[in-house]
Amino acid sequence: MFWQKWLTPKPFNSGWLPAKDGHEIYFAEFGNPQGTPVIFFHGGPGGSCKAKYAKSVNLRKYRAVMFDQRGCGQSRPLGKTDKNTTQDLLDDVTRLLAYLNIKDKVILCGASWGSTLALLWAEKNPQRVDKLLLSQVFLANKDYNDWEFNGNRYCYPEFVADMEKKSSGKIKSYYNKLIQSDNQRQQLEAANHYGWFERVCGSMQPSFASFTELSPKELASQRIFMHYAAHNFFLSDNDILDNINKIKDIKAVIVHNRIDFIAPLKGAWDIHQALPKSELVIVPDFGHVSKKLQQTIQKEFNRALK
Repeated sequence: MFWQKWLTPKPFNSGWLPAKDGHEIYFAEFGNPQGTPVIFFHGGPGGSCKAKYAKSVNLRKYRAVMFDQRGCGQSRPLGKTDKNTTQDLLDDVTRLLAYLNIKDKVILCGASWGSTLALLWAEKNPQRVDKLLLSQVFLANKDYNDWEFNGNRYCYPEFVADMEKKSSGKIKSYYNKLIQSDNQRQQLEAANHYGWFERVCGSMQPSFASFTELSPKELASQRIFMHYAAHNFFLSDNDILDNINKIKDIKAVIVHNRIDFIAPLKGAWDIHQALPKSELVIVPDFGHVSKKLQQTIQKEFNRALK
């Protein structure tokens, strides 16, 4: 029935991977158990998978596999940063596929930080990847690290200056120390400044948040994000582009807003230029997330998966 497309999909299988390094990774599968696997990488760092994401694919044809990264969502323990690096997350994907007995080629789908992980895992396992579906591409490289504050200070000078003053110029390490503490006041300071900066960027009427308390999930999300940001996402200056030749024969669809203050379009453009079999769809819209962007992602990914 036509109304079924509005329903939130229900998983046909879910659970946790056997514990490793003190982490239990939550996963859920939707759609056709015999269908081509589509592996979803959520954003963040610090986000979580959502059942509604499964509607990006035809669930009668595809097997949508989602998981919450270490310390995120329903993975346990919530907010744990020990033994939580980019390499650990990539290893978890390999373990998940083995646990689910997925041996065929897979399609990787990732947005923002999820696109980072999808690209990295593809470069490590090019023979196992059939196609890449990427949006809001985030390369977590030197260009991004330079842009985050030095670029955004041209449009949001008061916010960057405020954080620099409070942190004596060491924004990431300062706020990471606060969010990792057991002091609620310090946690709130971190959440209300650096933790909110991503939402400030791209806003026409920006203002810092006014959190008065943090729920366990909010604290976990902030804690994971700042842990990764403070360690340059556990990557060298240009890991993805330095190894992009390994996936030059893989088809890719890339969707990105023209104006994105979090992950500027140049990252998506660089990936498109490096992948001969890629398509880049530039959405004439504003922000890291927008309604028009989401509609275009749905349209383009559905077209790619016909």
